[in-house]
Amino acid sequence: MSIWGKVIGGVTGFALGGPLGALVGAMAGHALDKSRAERAGPSRTADKQVVFTLAVIVLSAKMAKADGKVTRDEVDAFKHIFNIPAHEMAGIGEIFNEARKDSKGFEPYAEQIGALFAHDRAVLEELLGGLFHIAMADGVMHPNELEFLQNVAAIFGFSGRDFERIRTGFMGGGENDAYEILGLKRDASDAEVKKTYRKLILENHPDKLMAQGLPQEFIDLANEKMSAINAAYDTIKKQRKFN
Repeated sequence: MSIWGKVIGGVTGFALGGPLGALVGAMAGHALDKSRAERAGPSRTADKQVVFTLAVIVLSAKMAKADGKVTRDEVDAFKHIFNIPAHEMAGIGEIFNEARKDSKGFEPYAEQIGALFAHDRAVLEELLGGLFHIAMADGVMHPNELEFLQNVAAIFGFSGRDFERIRTGFMGGGENDAYEILGLKRDASDAEVKKTYRKLILENHPDKLMAQGLPQEFIDLANEKMSAINAAYDTIKKQRKFN
């Protein structure tokens, strides 16, 4: 069963409280035991993968609505980027439609997700990356969408500099793009560039991200990010002429 089928089938093996648990319970037509839900949480990788995927659906829906309307481009981008099987589209669409009623109320979801993956920041970056894809699907980053992304990033615990690094990886930012993508200042030493590059490659390796809760269905996002990091490092190496 794909990760999408597991989400549609409900969160099994653990009780998920908070707003995500309430959404799952509402879609399944039942209420979760509150005391059990508050105590329990995703402890296994498979559980985290389900939570990650549910978070993608909910925040993508709310972010798509942030500019006041959900366009066909955004819906199509969601379907394409996350490669949802045709036979599971209706169930995922039901969750997406429930969450996209308006862009208000995303904060509790972001807070819960940020807490669940507090020690897996690279996974949270992948989630933000997916949201950037949705925001740019119609070719325009609406100011309200950018504000939404900034707020989600802040709730996740990312600094303003972290956000600029992530944003540059998707939108570009000028002649210093390569440095921004690595989260470095232009006057960083060669040693600092190399150290930061190695750290980013280790943190964002797809195998490590999957062990932390990134589902196989999202591996393309991780590979895309790795490509951006490698390209930025290669650019700086050529500019500075070091190996």
